[in-house]
Amino acid sequence: MLEAPMGDARFYARCGPHGLADIAAVAAATAPVSDRLFTGVAPLQSAQPDQVSFLDNRRYAAALERTLAGAVIVHPDMQDRVPAGSIAVVTTATYEGWARVAALFHPAPPPRPGIHPSAVVDDEAVIDETAQIGPNAVIEARAEIGPGCRIGPQVTIGEGVVLGQDCRVGAHASISHALLGCRVYVYPGARIGQEGFSFASTPSGFLSIPQLGRVLLGDDVEVGANSTIDRGSTRDTIVGAGTRIDNLVQIGHNVQVGRCCVIVAQVGIAGSTVLEDFVQIGGQAAMAGHLRIGKGTQVGAQAGVISDTPAGSILLGSPAQPRKEFLRQVATLKRMTRRLD
Repeated sequence: MLEAPMGDARFYARCGPHGLADIAAVAAATAPVSDRLFTGVAPLQSAQPDQVSFLDNRRYAAALERTLAGAVIVHPDMQDRVPAGSIAVVTTATYEGWARVAALFHPAPPPRPGIHPSAVVDDEAVIDETAQIGPNAVIEARAEIGPGCRIGPQVTIGEGVVLGQDCRVGAHASISHALLGCRVYVYPGARIGQEGFSFASTPSGFLSIPQLGRVLLGDDVEVGANSTIDRGSTRDTIVGAGTRIDNLVQIGHNVQVGRCCVIVAQVGIAGSTVLEDFVQIGGQAAMAGHLRIGKGTQVGAQAGVISDTPAGSILLGSPAQPRKEFLRQVATLKRMTRRLD
């Protein structure tokens, strides 16, 4: 099957054409005066003269020199390598500029206000007239759906759940015992607010402990597809504003996640652990319960964190340890194995 052009019209709305001045303004960039119009965006390798591209990684400098793109968003250090047929759109924040220009040509579709006839909406639910409720969605009693929200097909919004303005909930997701801020995006299949993994051991078996907390998601949080966030047991599970959670992440009960954290796919965070602001966690890493991960800590992929970490730590390995110590141990092991050979 042939590769489709970027922004296939079957799936993505398109806006334009746009002039160079508008593109530069959106990207917070500088560009020469020109009356050229552009119809879309594309990567360097396939962009055409009526499209905008970008370079954010010097490894692709050769592609920049060969590109046919009509305009290229570049860092000032790379503008001299833009070919003669292309216009340099210069900014020190190239990736941010690219994101804004791509959104200019492909804006998110607005909600289509209304409740689908197949949706089940309790009489006590409060739904703003500008919200969109998709097919077979279930909105339970006392739930509040704010202005501009989009609720996908077969979504379940539980009793008392509150969604702030412009939230999006993807197909088959379920939300209970939760309060969401504004512009929260819950991707398809995510589960938010279910009971945490908590029980007492007794001579006759396990005794489940009531989970009496909530989930609080701050403004601009994203929760990836098929991720799960347990509600708190004795206090709330909290995810701070601006945090991005990838697909297939598990966040246990009572976890506190700070602002603008990044949690990559298949991470597991056990109950009552605290992540301070701006923590970054690589894929498949795991955190034991009742820990405090300091502000700005970076945890490498597949690391296993079993103790508190100070702010600014960079951790690798399992059990996780400071990067320098980990790399020193790896180097030592390599030297030892060479001697054995």
